Amino acid sequence: MRASIRTALERSAELTRSNQLVDALRIGEAAVNQATEDERDEVRQWLADHADDFTGRGH
Repeated sequence: MRASIRTALERSAELTRSNQLVDALRIGEAAVNQATEDERDEVRQWLADHADDFTGRGH
């Protein structure tokens, strides 16, 4: 996965934790849409592995 996509997903998680859901969704959706077919499995896995980043559990 490209660094720009990972960074956008991380930012989306930060915004979600701070209840800025509209911006979080906009950034996260754009990141997913930019992923190539080859990157999509890695994006899915990253999201599964980092679910707590979005909920704030473990922070």
